[in-house]
Amino acid sequence: MEKNSMEQTNTENRLLQLLLETGERLMASGAEVKRVEDTLERIGVAYGAERMNVFVITSSIVITLERSDGTLLTHTRRITKSGTDFLALERINALSRECCREPLPLDLFEQRLRECVPPKKQWQMYLGSVLAAGSFAVFFGGSFADGLAAAVFAVIICLFQEKGAQLLANNVMFNLVCSFFTGTLICLTVKFLPFFHADKIMIGDIMLLIPGIAITNSIRDMLMGDTIAGIMRLIESILWAGALASGFMASIWMVGI
Repeated sequence: MEKNSMEQTNTENRLLQLLLETGERLMASGAEVKRVEDTLERIGVAYGAERMNVFVITSSIVITLERSDGTLLTHTRRITKSGTDFLALERINALSRECCREPLPLDLFEQRLRECVPPKKQWQMYLGSVLAAGSFAVFFGGSFADGLAAAVFAVIICLFQEKGAQLLANNVMFNLVCSFFTGTLICLTVKFLPFFHADKIMIGDIMLLIPGIAITNSIRDMLMGDTIAGIMRLIESILWAGALASGFMASIWMVGI
């Protein structure tokens, strides 16, 4: 009896770890808080829990599994990753719906979860950034040359995101340093090549760093009743945006264009 109870506890502990991993990947893919909580609750109940209590904010996930006999198991995880990946988000949602219809063995669940977020190919990120920055620069009134310049500086931003993010884990400081460095290069380029327009190039490149999804999700969280998570995400987004503006303004003031 004691052996069966221990095996059940080990299985439930592993399930909770997989749920935490699922929640973390959902948050890192741009999911809103309500979606994460609802997904984890449904999967836990599908795997035999009497009741699931899930609390999610932008920096933490707490899950409590309640058995039919009233025993509680609680796991928690600190969330440090953030980003946007709608393809991974859709894959994890599809996996969660499949688990709710017919629970998968935990080994298969773990394998399928890893497959939902394959390693990102760097060339895709560079290509997307180049196209986005160049297009926005032209869309907001810049010339074709401004679009090309914005595309070049987009590559620099991608390099900074790839290498500099490891040194500057704080997103506010990263955005401040990245925008200042990029803005300085843009201003110096325009100063020596005056046929470029600094404002158009900056507009194109700043679009790569603005936390648009985070701001949108913060409003949605508050409208859905997750006030704490929504306010935290909104404040964080405002700080990111403020750091971006400060970095570009500082570079303009320093170079003096």
